[in-house]
Amino acid sequence: MTTLTDRPATALLVIDVQQGVVDGAYERDAVVSNVKSLVDRARKEDVPVVWVQHHDEQLQQGSPEWQLAPELSREDSEPLVEKTFGDSFEGTDLEDVLAASGVGHLVVTGAQTDMCVRSTIHGAFARGYDVTLVGDAHTTEDLSEYGAPSPDLVISHTNLYWGWQGGPGKSAATVNTVDVVFEAPHGGE
Repeated sequence: MTTLTDRPATALLVIDVQQGVVDGAYERDAVVSNVKSLVDRARKEDVPVVWVQHHDEQLQQGSPEWQLAPELSREDSEPLVEKTFGDSFEGTDLEDVLAASGVGHLVVTGAQTDMCVRSTIHGAFARGYDVTLVGDAHTTEDLSEYGAPSPDLVISHTNLYWGWQGGPGKSAATVNTVDVVFEAPHGGE
């Protein structure tokens, strides 16, 4: 149960599944397929789908790399949040978008695990949201040449620790695509 008042709804958050972000990412096709299946399910169940797209000097707004992965398409009625920081809440209207729909629970997918996904799940949790990370619907590129663990270990570690995250009055969980339930958690720690 979220600490946000009068926010019983759930939304699917799709973070940075953009051509220039996921091209070459670990298990890209499987992850994008899982994201697509969740988007399709959310639409059928009337769950809001909120799209986040990053832009900066390397990822220019409107460029082919900035576009969503070609397997995905945003409906005009679905909010698009454009960001320039890792945390999807920082310097954006994401909080306003979610509040307008009464959302207190986020089901999170996207890229990159060790950057924007991680920043956003922590940012959401710190703001009082219940946060479910979809363990097989986020990915990252191989940054091992810079000292990072391999992508499979980054993803595995993130899934592991997020499943044990806790806080008063709010919950965190890691589930796979097939186990996603689009309803607010009951309880909290």
